[in-house]
Amino acid sequence: MATLSTTEKGSSSSSTLHKPIPSESHFNAADIIRDSIIGFADGLTVPFALTAGLSSLGSSKLVIIGGLAELFSGAISMGLGAYLAAVTDRDRYLNEEKHERQEVSTKATAAKNDIIELFSEYGVSRDSSSAVAEDLSKDEDNWIKFIMDFKNKMEKPNVSRAWISAATMGFSYFFGGLLPMIPYFAITNVTHALFVSIAITFVVLLVFGFIKNYVTIKTKRAGFYGAVQTLIVGALAAATSYGIVRGINNNSMNG
Repeated sequence: MATLSTTEKGSSSSSTLHKPIPSESHFNAADIIRDSIIGFADGLTVPFALTAGLSSLGSSKLVIIGGLAELFSGAISMGLGAYLAAVTDRDRYLNEEKHERQEVSTKATAAKNDIIELFSEYGVSRDSSSAVAEDLSKDEDNWIKFIMDFKNKMEKPNVSRAWISAATMGFSYFFGGLLPMIPYFAITNVTHALFVSIAITFVVLLVFGFIKNYVTIKTKRAGFYGAVQTLIVGALAAATSYGIVRGINNNSMNG
């Protein structure tokens, strides 16, 4: 937590501005939980919908091959997407930082006025904010950091942790997608395997939806709402995929 406190000499007025500024090397459990939820949620619904759709063709081998192909490609896509998003955020941050550095170098007065206007939104007097702006201008790096943190509200992305995020999302996606596929490896009758897959996914969707919302909002009511919501989304995705594949197969056979 970064705290900026300004006190005008000879006056009892003061202002404190708070904003969390995470360390570039900081990577806590919340980041891992967030990435795991994103990856697992996609992995549980997308491959399940695909395998449910493919099961309408009546071949367990086809379901397994198609499901595994989607699992591997989806996991890789999730991982690369997470990494590329971090790189894009970094480039955007650096570009904005370069722009602000040029502004500070060529238009110092205007940059100071931006800080004064920023503090005015918090009810800080012009005299107090002017003193802060003057102090900040003595160190260009801190000045730029303040502008990026508080004016632009941009946190410097840590690309080095992007690989952790990518791996977490990728493995979570793969694990989530693998669960509904297990019955197809163990049961030769594709219809029976489908029903077992539906039962497994039904339970996992309810548990996952409950935990996801309960951890985030920390109320049982939110947890039950998340369970129902997640179940409905998964069921709609699976039913849609099943209907489309079955319809295409019937049309191709009739044709």
